[in-house]
Amino acid sequence: MSAGTQIADVIVIGLGAAGSACAYHLAKRGLRVIALDRHHPPHDKGSSHGESRITRQAIGEGDDYVPLALRAHDLWREIEAETGETLMLQTGALVIGGIDGGAAHLGKQDFVRKTIGAARRFGIPHELITPDEAGRRFPMLTFRGDETVYFEPGAGLLRPERCVAAQIALARRHGAVIRTGETALKILDEVDGVRVTTDRGDYCADQVVVAAGPWVSGISEDDRLAASVSTYRQMMHWFEPVDPAEFAPERFPVFIWMHGAGAEDWFYGFPILPGTTGVKIADERFDEPLPGPEAQSQEIGPAASRTMLGRHISGRVSGVTDRCLRSSACIYTMAPDSRFLIGRDPGRERVILVSACSGHGFKHSAAIGELVAELAAGDPVSLLAPFGLETLSTDARRNS
Repeated sequence: MSAGTQIADVIVIGLGAAGSACAYHLAKRGLRVIALDRHHPPHDKGSSHGESRITRQAIGEGDDYVPLALRAHDLWREIEAETGETLMLQTGALVIGGIDGGAAHLGKQDFVRKTIGAARRFGIPHELITPDEAGRRFPMLTFRGDETVYFEPGAGLLRPERCVAAQIALARRHGAVIRTGETALKILDEVDGVRVTTDRGDYCADQVVVAAGPWVSGISEDDRLAASVSTYRQMMHWFEPVDPAEFAPERFPVFIWMHGAGAEDWFYGFPILPGTTGVKIADERFDEPLPGPEAQSQEIGPAASRTMLGRHISGRVSGVTDRCLRSSACIYTMAPDSRFLIGRDPGRERVILVSACSGHGFKHSAAIGELVAELAAGDPVSLLAPFGLETLSTDARRNS
């Protein structure tokens, strides 16, 4: 490696949910870490913002994700204790679907039924309650009477900006060098390591972790990844409550509600967080991929809020007016089958890719960072095996 470059054990590219967790856990293990981000995290340019993210432990997307969620809950509490920050609120979570539990979510059929099955297999406390009982407990939600209602009392929400900031602060505390406002351009293989070229200079290390979210395919220069990953803009809306006290975290849970058979017949929502205004409600759309992450705009017109009201909120969530206080957008980086893509690049063993997380990664991110640190250190990491990149092919289909 040439003179004049900074040398580390591991370079981390990207400091969102996964990248900040990787930087923290790598540095905590005593490794020399340089962590880069083209923006100044926490920021609103990628995926790790928007005031709140649902966290749950019984994962209807598949049993492979449950151990990550369970471990992440423990880690969030540890990070809170280390930093004094409040990162996770256990408000309870409702997962609501058809009476047969067969509705789809994130492309996964029978999502409610699979959530129930995961809770039973992993011993996660939960209840199955009737729609009448759910309406009595949570009067701001209106049920038809033919729903399957799953309630997980230990679930809740995470504060994404706080989580990212806390993990960056801990990474620094453990000796990581954090460089923001610096864009990684290329990863070059060398005889004894890797070189990362940025718009400010070069850095050399034994390994590199690419946790760049929607920028991952451009940085990795892997044709298989570019052919497999798509990015989508998702919109979030905060509606005015009639009585904010009805939506306080101790009275109103997070929820995921599948109310029809179509792929877009579902939405999710949150209580009003302390110090904030508005009831956050969102859905997911995959009809128009972004041409690139820089194409995302935070401009959201009133028509999108009206659509949210008419398609999802009306007749289901009472106590909110038709006034949208604010809106925001984030990016989902989607892999085939809405899976995670995490592991060593099969063609470049010194490169660990930590993306995509397909819109359901934030709640797992603390555990992902810990496991990636173990992988970089050469420890056996069985929990990441289902998410490896070995199955990627150059003709992989994009999500739609």
